Amino acid sequence: MRRVFASALYLAIGLLPIAPAVAQQIESSETNLDLNLDCTVMQSDDFRSTWACPGLKGMPVMVAESDLRMSVSYGLTSTTEKAARQQLQPPNRLGDKIEWRVSNADGYWKPFASILRFLTKAEDGKPEGEVLVVTKISPGATCHIAYVDALANPDAEALARKAADTTAKDFDCETGEPDYVGKFEAWKR
Repeated sequence: MRRVFASALYLAIGLLPIAPAVAQQIESSETNLDLNLDCTVMQSDDFRSTWACPGLKGMPVMVAESDLRMSVSYGLTSTTEKAARQQLQPPNRLGDKIEWRVSNADGYWKPFASILRFLTKAEDGKPEGEVLVVTKISPGATCHIAYVDALANPDAEALARKAADTTAKDFDCETGEPDYVGKFEAWKR
């Protein structure tokens, strides 16, 4: 009787779904972004400049400037990604840190989104604006997914992280438009 009970118990345990050893986690990591210290000028003329910069664990970061507006893209195909062509409306410059949202969903830590502060030029004596740009990072699908006005929202960083964590995975870079998250006063839409 004991053997039958033990066999039935082992069989029942064997049929239970096996849970993953580690639940998916999302964390943040930061890297510096200083075009003068960390990056290499790849091309520069009177109309456009392009820099190659190191990102998290060596992930390539491409920064470009044209018409006083910056664009930033990520990965080995950074120059052909949609993010390489996306710029904010007002003239701007970049903040000095990239916040990387990383996940261990694939069994190892890798970035799936970035949050980068863009400082927009002041108009008519108004203070300079600050916009957190949330970018999805995925080969062949790297693009802006959200804009957060850092001056209009006291919890701007939390809003940007939430946008990255809840939107990046399923965002369609081909058809989707970036969302304006929270109160937005950085420029007229």
